[in-house]
Amino acid sequence: MWLRASTKPLSCRRCQINQMPLKRHKNKAQQPSPFLSSPACATLLLFLLLHPDNRHVLTVEEEEKLKDVKQLEEKHLTFCKGMSLSVCYSASIGGIATLTGTTPNLVLKGQMDQLFPTNNNVVNFASWFMFAFPTMLLLLAISWIWLQIMFLGFDFRKNFGCEGNASMKAKQKMAYRVIKDEHKKLGPMRFAEIAVTVLFFLLVVLWFTRDPGFIPGWATNVFNKNGESYVTDATVVIFISLLMFLIPSEIPTCLCHNRAQQAPQQDSTRQIPVLPALLDWTTVTQKMPWNIVILLGGGFALAKGSEESGLSEWLGSKLTPLQNISSPAIALLLCLLVATFTECTSNAATTTLFLPILASMAQAICLNPLYVMLPCTLSSSLAFMLPVATPPNAIAFSYGQLKVTDMAKAGCVLNLLGVLTIMLAINTWGYPLFDLNHFPVWANSTSAASCK
Repeated sequence: MWLRASTKPLSCRRCQINQMPLKRHKNKAQQPSPFLSSPACATLLLFLLLHPDNRHVLTVEEEEKLKDVKQLEEKHLTFCKGMSLSVCYSASIGGIATLTGTTPNLVLKGQMDQLFPTNNNVVNFASWFMFAFPTMLLLLAISWIWLQIMFLGFDFRKNFGCEGNASMKAKQKMAYRVIKDEHKKLGPMRFAEIAVTVLFFLLVVLWFTRDPGFIPGWATNVFNKNGESYVTDATVVIFISLLMFLIPSEIPTCLCHNRAQQAPQQDSTRQIPVLPALLDWTTVTQKMPWNIVILLGGGFALAKGSEESGLSEWLGSKLTPLQNISSPAIALLLCLLVATFTECTSNAATTTLFLPILASMAQAICLNPLYVMLPCTLSSSLAFMLPVATPPNAIAFSYGQLKVTDMAKAGCVLNLLGVLTIMLAINTWGYPLFDLNHFPVWANSTSAASCK
């Protein structure tokens, strides 16, 4: 009551030291600084307003302003949670688009070549991209809509900034100016960056044009003998890697005519400097994920051991009662099983364990193995519920803004939506792409000799 009734300017210890009126000091404390984030502003205001030495200058207006700051801080924290989850979820979803995007895709490719050597390279970079890229786009859009609804609400007009608010437009211009300034600090692309970019696009072009499927590729007539091609996707990777060991990281001085004219004349004993290459073996040994290589090799050895010992055939025979269920229901149940299992184990280990069993089961019930192996491989990347499920989840969780409950609530629904999206993909454009209507000849074995 004393604060509400008092109209005289009060003085605090800080104002007396700086010899400034209280009104100016109070306004400074009320507005958040444009150079600080909202949590920092809230912390600063709480310290200044609730400190024991300054508590007697807290007015009713400042209390209302403090509530607004707390609401702004909560809103900012909620937005940060959504942004953190969008980063880690998009990293997991984007990996399914290409055959080399994530380890489970490579495990599938290796298991197919190991279990079915005569599969005619049915799963290659081009066929996988045509199947998985639309799936990735659809799942990415669904996850974006879900995160929008969960963390920003249903007011899409406000979320997209379509209200025409002048302050909002000013903030957008400021953000654009900051991004533009940061982009200018990067400077122009160097020769090494340009060279790596060109090699990357060359790698993708060679992958797509090697064996597109609908037209003959360049590998059809090159390195081909008696109708058997000796070129695979790995051959292209090795070729590009060798080029990175040979191409220098800087433009050689002997190619710069102007620089040579400006250089002073030297004797014939001048040594030509050796420029470092784009890639050296020291960097390879330090940065190469050898654990992934060992994991892939162990998975291939496990699959071969299961095949030779008869374990895969035995497990597949125990799953033969599933043939009384429709094929889409089988694929749905297996996708849900893999999506649940991958929350507790790594996605590479999950696919390494399940794919040989699923292949034997498909042979036992006369079902195209790709009909269950493809969706289960994609489902192993749907690890959205726990921080330990994938490295992107752990990185996002390490920032301290997320709780396990936040990730579990968002990831549970997204797991179900992801499985439904994969089922839509395998039952629509996946059928004609991999000819899933028929049991392939390359999948025939002794136990599946009667399959047609």
